[in-house]
Amino acid sequence: MSKELPLAGLRALVVGASSGIGLASARLLLADGAAVTLAARNSEALALASRELLRSSEQSGAALRQLRCDALVSADVQRAVEQAGGSEGLDIAVAIPGGGSYAPVLSYGDDQFCEQVELNLRPVFLLLKYAGRSMLRRGGSIIATSSTAAVLSSPYLAAYCAAKAAVDQLVRVAADELGAAKIRINAVRPGLTRTGATGPLIDTQALHARFLREQPIARAGEPEDIANCVRFL
Repeated sequence: MSKELPLAGLRALVVGASSGIGLASARLLLADGAAVTLAARNSEALALASRELLRSSEQSGAALRQLRCDALVSADVQRAVEQAGGSEGLDIAVAIPGGGSYAPVLSYGDDQFCEQVELNLRPVFLLLKYAGRSMLRRGGSIIATSSTAAVLSSPYLAAYCAAKAAVDQLVRVAADELGAAKIRINAVRPGLTRTGATGPLIDTQALHARFLREQPIARAGEPEDIANCVRFL
């Protein structure tokens, strides 16, 4: 008799799932038996990601769907949670979106700084809010993507650092509030991780070396490293 997969029967939503850490996380959740909904802004990238996952999945009849979702738009996130959870509600929610651009702290435009904070913080808040509501009946797990930049100084990334520190604190408070409802809320903190966005940085030897000096493991992270943390949580 085959052993039941650890996430069999659970419904998962990964926002920001078309590439990188999101795609790697979706792959592992699918491998563990979850019914996974991929969500991202780019419909073409989502379709490619979905085909890739189905092609590489070892589970026959893997339950996979895709939804276009702008993680900054409340209605999109609410609809994604409702469709991924169905009548029973959502069990697992993963928030990936974020990013930043380099600028000296004295050179940020007044609106530019706040826009970059919102880019990293708002998707976590929206998914936490709507997924949390969906999980109130039976509990669940919400995982946000933070960064080592939440606790380490990264010069010329002040807005990104501030936003990720805010993500960490939002997760702490929400975990305190919702723990009694059996909703677990955690954040993963990637260091420099190879994705489409960070590839050029990793390939720049001087910058890469600077990042590596701040961490105990002398290599860049890979999406699968972070996905395994998501899988565990």
